[in-house]
Amino acid sequence: MQGRGMNTDLNDTGRKQAEAFYKLYKDVPFDKIYTSSLKRTHQTVQHFIESGIPWTQFTGLDELAWGIYEGQQASDELRATFDALIRNWSAGNLHLKFEKGESPLEVNERQLEVLEKLIENDNAKNILVCMHGRAMRLFLCLLMNLPLHEMDRFPHQNTTLYKLKYDGEKFEIIDFNNTEHLTKYFEQD
Repeated sequence: MQGRGMNTDLNDTGRKQAEAFYKLYKDVPFDKIYTSSLKRTHQTVQHFIESGIPWTQFTGLDELAWGIYEGQQASDELRATFDALIRNWSAGNLHLKFEKGESPLEVNERQLEVLEKLIENDNAKNILVCMHGRAMRLFLCLLMNLPLHEMDRFPHQNTTLYKLKYDGEKFEIIDFNNTEHLTKYFEQD
């Protein structure tokens, strides 16, 4: 389990996925990069950062804290405990959390600060945001003005791309759960 309390490096698969993402999107003219404060997001977009694009870290983009379960190896018992919590969240019990962890409501509070930065009136047209699976699902609910208990309508795998457009009032998803970069890269291997 990796949450906010696990500041780990990317593994070999993660580095390959990051490279695949960069190869396909390196020519997109990003104006800014926003990442969580956890180094695995920095490593995922490292090539973009190295190209000189202005980069800001936000703790509001950090993964949800899984509390006492962070760092534990997956097991049937852990999966069952995790699945029960997710079912509770889907049923609207968004205040629930693991001991020493965070609830979706708490993550939502810290994500509001980032949302304000995203919609600031400045010249940024293309912003690359790199964050984590559960936090991303919650952030997409916030951006799309959806109830947080609908977070699992957004599928996720590492380096999944969601492309959104902001018209000054609302966000619209224009590319949903795109993994084309992974397909292209890993077909070549």
